[in-house]
Amino acid sequence: MAELQYEFRKRMLEVHKKNRRVEKPLEKGQIEITSDWRIVVPIENEYLVRVGRDLEDYFFTSMNVEVAVTAKAVEKNAIVYEVDPSLETGAYRVEVREGLVRLVGQTERAAAQASYLLEDLMNLAEAPYLSIGVEKRIQRYRARMVHSGFSLDIFPNEHLNAIAHQGVNIILLFTRSYNQTSYGYTDFNDIINRAAMYGIDTYAYSYMTSAKHPEDEGAEDYYDGLYGDLFRKCPKLKGVILVGESVEFPSHDERTTGLVGRAANEASAHLMRAGKYRPGWFPCRDYPEWLNMVKGVIRRVKPDADIVFWTYNWGWASKDLRTALIDNLPTDISLEATFEMFEDTEREGVPARSTDYTLFITQPGKYFLSEAEAAKKNNIPLYSMTNTAGLTWDVGTVPYEPAPYQWLKRFKAVNAAHDTYGLVGLMECHHYGIYPSFISELAKAYFTEEHPDGEAIIDRLLSRDWGRENLDTARVAFRMIGDAIENLVTTEEDQYGPMRIGPSYPIVLYNDKDLVIPFGEGSMHGQNRICFPNYTYSYYCDGHYDKLKGESRLYKRSAEALIGAANMLFDLVPTLPVAKQDEARRTAGIAEFMGRTVLTTHHVKETYFRKYALLTDPNVDFEGVLCELEEIFQAEIENARATLPLVDFDSRLGFEPSMDYMGHREAIEWKLAIQERVLREDIAELRRDGCVKDRDPMHFPHKVFDWS
Repeated sequence: MAELQYEFRKRMLEVHKKNRRVEKPLEKGQIEITSDWRIVVPIENEYLVRVGRDLEDYFFTSMNVEVAVTAKAVEKNAIVYEVDPSLETGAYRVEVREGLVRLVGQTERAAAQASYLLEDLMNLAEAPYLSIGVEKRIQRYRARMVHSGFSLDIFPNEHLNAIAHQGVNIILLFTRSYNQTSYGYTDFNDIINRAAMYGIDTYAYSYMTSAKHPEDEGAEDYYDGLYGDLFRKCPKLKGVILVGESVEFPSHDERTTGLVGRAANEASAHLMRAGKYRPGWFPCRDYPEWLNMVKGVIRRVKPDADIVFWTYNWGWASKDLRTALIDNLPTDISLEATFEMFEDTEREGVPARSTDYTLFITQPGKYFLSEAEAAKKNNIPLYSMTNTAGLTWDVGTVPYEPAPYQWLKRFKAVNAAHDTYGLVGLMECHHYGIYPSFISELAKAYFTEEHPDGEAIIDRLLSRDWGRENLDTARVAFRMIGDAIENLVTTEEDQYGPMRIGPSYPIVLYNDKDLVIPFGEGSMHGQNRICFPNYTYSYYCDGHYDKLKGESRLYKRSAEALIGAANMLFDLVPTLPVAKQDEARRTAGIAEFMGRTVLTTHHVKETYFRKYALLTDPNVDFEGVLCELEEIFQAEIENARATLPLVDFDSRLGFEPSMDYMGHREAIEWKLAIQERVLREDIAELRRDGCVKDRDPMHFPHKVFDWS
C-alpha cells in the first residue's frame, strides 16, 4: 500500500525505534538491564528528569523492558545521572559496573548526551546488555547546526528530541523579522523554549533586509530596529547567521553596484556588464563596518550572542580580496567558510568544479583553506558549512545519501581541519534539513570519539542494520554507492535541473517558458525558483561539448552502480528480521532513487547532444538522430515508471522542505505525459518537416557559463 504524502513524518516522530531487541545470550563481561533496575533522576533538575523519562521510554519502546524512573536513592541496579564541572568542556562518559551505571557529563546537557550514548551502546548490542567498563566521549565542536528536516522551520518536540540524540546542539530559523519566517508567522520563543528542553540552542539565519549603509543617517536606529529588536523580543536566542546574499547591504565599495533588492535586480545586467558586482556576491571592503554596526546593536542587548559571518557568496574571488576582508573583521565574531565549494578537479579527464554542496569532492577546497588560515592568523573562531548531517545538493529530494565510506572521507577531513585550523563550528545542512539516519549516527560517533576508527564504526552500524552474516555484501554495496557519487561531477546546470528533483524532470525538445514543475502549495521554492525545467548548457565555450559528453559517460556509469548497489541491498531484505525490513527497504530505495535521478540526468545530456547536432550540423543523419532521440525518450519513460514504486513506498522521496513535493508520483506522472507527448508529437513534427531550419535557434536552450 502506497504511503500518503507526508507520511514519512510519522517515522520522524518516532525517536526510539520499536522492537530493536534480539534475543541472544549474555556474553562474558556484560550485564543486563532488567525490570529490577531503576533510573534515578535528580528531582530538582527538571532538565535531567525529562532525560530520564526519555531513557525510560527507550527501554520500553526499543528493548521491551520496563525500567522505571525514581527520584529516590537505590542501593543497587541503578542508572544515575551526575554533573561533574571538573571534566573537560563537552566531556561525558558512561561507566558500567555490576549493579550500577553512571551517566556523567561536564554539564547537564553533556550528561544527557551520556544518556543518549547509553542508548547507542544498547542499539549496537541489540539488547539491554552493557559491557563492564567506561565509554568516554567529548563534544569536539561547540556548534553543530541544522535546519528542520520535518518541514521548513517547523520543529515538533519529537524532531527536536531526535536531533539532540544525534549530538546536534543548534537549530536554525530562517528569519525575515521577529516571528516571521519564509513560511509566515512562527512563534520564535515557543521554538526557542522547546528546543532548550532538549539541550538545543536556537540561532536566527537572517533574511532581514539591509536597506542602509552604516554611514547613512539613522542607520544605527534602523539596524537596532531589526537585530536589536529581534534579540530584545527573543532574549534566549543564542546567535545569528549573516550570509552575503541574504543580508546584502548598499555597499560603498566602488567595485560593486551599491544596490540591493528590486533596484539591484533591475540594474544588475547592465552593471554586471560594466564590471560591477552586487554587494551580496562580492567581498566588499566595508563589510567590517556593516558587521560592526550589526554586532553593536545585538551585543547591547545580548553581550554573549554568537555572530556568525558566512563568506559563501564570494569564494570565487581571489584569495587576496577575501583575506584582506578577513584581516579587517572584528575578532569577536565567528567566521564561516563552505568546506568544498569552488574547487576545480577532474574525473577521467572531465573537468569539474564543486558547486553548491557536493559529496563528489570530500576534501576541503582552496577557498576554505585560505580562509581557515586567515581566521587562525586573526584568532577568529572558525565555522564551516560541511553538510555532515548526511545530505548535499547532489541529489535534491532524498532524505540522506547512504554512502558511509564517502562520508567518512569528509568526516576525517573535517576533524583534520579542527586539529589544524581550530575549526569549532559546523553547519551540517541547509534547508533540506536533517533526517536522522545511520549516516548522522556515523557523524556523531566520529565527531565525539577520541581516536575514532571510522571503518569499525561503519561495520558496527551495518552489522546492526543488515546482520553480521550480511556484512561483506553490505560493505560492497555501500562502497559502490560511494564510488558512484565520486562520478557525479554535478554542474550548476545539473543541480538546478534534473539532479534537483530526479525522474520527475521533463526532457523537452524546445524551450517552453510556460513549463512549470508541479509544486506544493506551501512551497517556498515553487514556480521553478531553484529548479529550471528547460535544461541549459553552453556549447559556445571551448571544450564544453567534450565536457558534456564526458559528464554523460560518467553519469551513466554512476547510475548503473547505484541501481546495482540498490539491487544488492534489496536482495538482503528478506534475510532480515521483520522489524528491520522496512527501514532496509527504504535505504535500498534511496540508493535506487538516486540512480534513477542520475539516469534521468544522463538522458537529459544525451538529448542535448542530439538537439545540438540537429541545430548545427548541415550533414547530420536527420532520421538517425530522430531514432536515437526516440530511444532516449523511451528509456527515460521506463526509468520514470520504475521510480513510481519507490516514491509510493517511501513518501520522503521526492520531497524537500523548501520545495515541498516536486518528485512524487503526481510530478512523475506529469513528466511522463510530457515525455509521451514529445515522442508522439514533437518527434513526428520534426520527421515530417525533415529539418529544423525554420526554428528559432533560441528555442533550443543554451547559455554561456563562465567557468573561470
